[in-house]
Amino acid sequence: MIDSQVQNVALQSQKNEITEHIIYKKLAEIISDLNNKKILVEISNDELKHYNFWKNFSQKEVKPSKFQIWKYYLVSRIFGVIFGLKLMEKGEENAQEAYAQISKFVPDVKQIIKDEEEHEQKLLALLNEDKIKYIGSMVLGINDALVELTGALAGLTFAFQDTHLIATAGLITGVAAALSMGASEFLSQKAEQGDNPFRASIYTGGIYMMTVVFLIMPYLLFHNLYLCLGSTILIAILIIFLFNYYISVIQDTNFRKNFLQMAIISLGVAGLSFVIGYLIRIFFGVNI
Repeated sequence: MIDSQVQNVALQSQKNEITEHIIYKKLAEIISDLNNKKILVEISNDELKHYNFWKNFSQKEVKPSKFQIWKYYLVSRIFGVIFGLKLMEKGEENAQEAYAQISKFVPDVKQIIKDEEEHEQKLLALLNEDKIKYIGSMVLGINDALVELTGALAGLTFAFQDTHLIATAGLITGVAAALSMGASEFLSQKAEQGDNPFRASIYTGGIYMMTVVFLIMPYLLFHNLYLCLGSTILIAILIIFLFNYYISVIQDTNFRKNFLQMAIISLGVAGLSFVIGYLIRIFFGVNI
């Protein structure tokens, strides 16, 4: 029974280790920082040693998962190497649990567990990527865009009855707010003697503007006011979901707590603005 269990773990571990060996090797090739490149090459070599360790038990050759290799490679190219690596490390938690269970039968597995823990520490040294370095600026931009523009569009939906007029007003509001946020972040970073105030302002204003485009898109595509507002709210929820997932992976924070907090604030402001827009329309007799 124990031999069968070790054999199964060995085969699965072989596949994981040779797959991760190739992933780390491919990612090392796209990193320009020599120290970070060296770290990834070292981890890649460790994964190859682990593969050979398990191969001694299985006495079989195992092919890597091409799907996993391209998945993490593409994710790393799109969302940043750190995100890809942290996401992959999260996937290794189950493997470490399996190692821990059989370590009493195969004592040398403890060294692999130790290596994996060291990998995590080494990866922390890579946390100087721009996408991570300016994550505070990104949070500022996306939070403000979601809260302000979702609320503004909800209010405009009841104040005005023309989807293109709402989209135009929302776009003007969004562009002005994005420029304002970028300028404010520049001055804030400069006052705090940040590393690169201009780049921080670009991240803040840029992600604000991207969020604006996504939120007003339904008002350009549809004519039904409530379909537009409902679509905008769904897009806002999706943005909140994806962004908080990104943050939770990068910073090892509580995804559920952060997602609910951000969603409640954004949707709460949108609901309040919707009511205010209705009252303003009634009070001023606006009929557009």
